[in-house]
Amino acid sequence: MKKIVFALILLVSFSAFAQQPCELDANVNDTIGTYKATKQHMIFERNFAGNSNNVFFTLTNTNGILGLDIQMIQSSADFIKANCLDSNSRIYLQLNNGKIVTLLFVGNETCGTLLHNERKGNSRITTGTFVFSKENFDDIKKSPVTFMRIKFSGETIDYPFKSGFVSELDKKMYKPETFFMDYMKCVDSN
Repeated sequence: MKKIVFALILLVSFSAFAQQPCELDANVNDTIGTYKATKQHMIFERNFAGNSNNVFFTLTNTNGILGLDIQMIQSSADFIKANCLDSNSRIYLQLNNGKIVTLLFVGNETCGTLLHNERKGNSRITTGTFVFSKENFDDIKKSPVTFMRIKFSGETIDYPFKSGFVSELDKKMYKPETFFMDYMKCVDSN
């Protein structure tokens, strides 16, 4: 009997820890409208030969419109060329089930901000907001993302997703493939 009780407690404990908690960075509901945003999560990290490239995602819900805020931070001792976002920019997410989810850029054209530090070199920070289109929206809540393609104004860059990695930046564990499965429920009211 003790073994059965112990097994049940263990099973309940594992299932409780398996689900990601909803950690919101913002949750506003006032006369202007509603706004929810998840905490920022690292999706991609590459460090090679003194150059680094980090991509962060934040899911948002602004008056019922689901969006994705993206922040890309590049660092290098050399000059960093600009990858601009404009009205034709898109994010394509390849799902494990073979489907592709397209996100559309909203906002003004941006080429990011170039920062220079005498000791550490150059950094370029580019931010943008994308919204989900209606097609295949439900699929992203059920299937892992294996690949991301960002169409900038001048070129297209591919980002393979990992099932998980420990960031060199903050030593935290991130799971890019299941990001939408884990956190879409935090901002989606459906």
